[in-house]
Amino acid sequence: MNPGRVAVDQMAEPGGEDLLKMYEIQATVVAADEQFRQRISSGEVSLVYYSPRGQEAISAALGAHLRPEDYLVTTYRGLHDQIAKGIPLPVLVAEYLGRTTGTCGGKGGPMHVTHAASGVMVTTGIVGGGLPIANGLALAAVLDDSPRVTVVCFGDGATNTGAFHEAVNLAAVWDLPVIFMCQNNQYGEHTAIARSMRVATVAERAAAYGIPAMRLDGNDAVAMWDGVGVAVNRARNGGGPTLIDALTYRFHGHILGEDLAYQPADERNAAIAADPVPAYRSRLIGQFGVNAIELAVIDRRVAAEVEEAFTLALAGPEPDISSLHTDVVAEVAL
Repeated sequence: MNPGRVAVDQMAEPGGEDLLKMYEIQATVVAADEQFRQRISSGEVSLVYYSPRGQEAISAALGAHLRPEDYLVTTYRGLHDQIAKGIPLPVLVAEYLGRTTGTCGGKGGPMHVTHAASGVMVTTGIVGGGLPIANGLALAAVLDDSPRVTVVCFGDGATNTGAFHEAVNLAAVWDLPVIFMCQNNQYGEHTAIARSMRVATVAERAAAYGIPAMRLDGNDAVAMWDGVGVAVNRARNGGGPTLIDALTYRFHGHILGEDLAYQPADERNAAIAADPVPAYRSRLIGQFGVNAIELAVIDRRVAAEVEEAFTLALAGPEPDISSLHTDVVAEVAL
């Protein structure tokens, strides 16, 4: 993959702390995703699950740069983003499994995770629906004279919706501190990107709105760290929005368990063979001199934390039917 780059400034390479943080995020996503897929396949749990496997490097870079007070809007394929932004695993897993101990009391599920304490403000099930919301969150930062940055994640299919074009245009006109992160996994649900748009890249669509864009290798955590850092610094310092076209690939289709006939087998197998997580691990050891033992310690700790999160979540109760009548209407004193 040789995506090239558009109108960005270079940053220094990430330091040791960021390198290890990005590894820990990716390792946590892999471990959690494996648990979900295994438990669903065995029949132990039942839920609609959209695996982000293959897209971990993008969220790892976000997690390395975003502050706790920064905002994130993501999609139903958002496990990696939610972990990267810092939602505690026990409450995150509990929400996915529909338990009252979850972030939304088990009533939101994977498609509607919200955890304001971590800055995950919206998880939307509507393709493209998060972009206008992100603009509102970014406008709030401007009105509050806050250095807070908002990132909105979406897939390549969302760039063909009206919400994408309206949101990018408005963000450009108002110079909003928002980053439009297209996690371009090559398919909008079951449609290959080449069949859904005439332009060659998502990144070039930014030119119509007069904002900077980058086209990055979304499977390279270091390249993503560089690009995300530029965009975050730009937004935080009054430079306005950025569109990032991060090229990646999803390993398990649109939804877990579906027929993958629409994906060429050799294409999918090549992507899995180039799995960005073990590739990043090897790079840490070979290029950055990280001790393999240190990474193994992280692996064991992460595996234990994920296992504990599932144990705690499964021990929690499901919402009572009476909860259908709560969290519906807010009474506001006038």
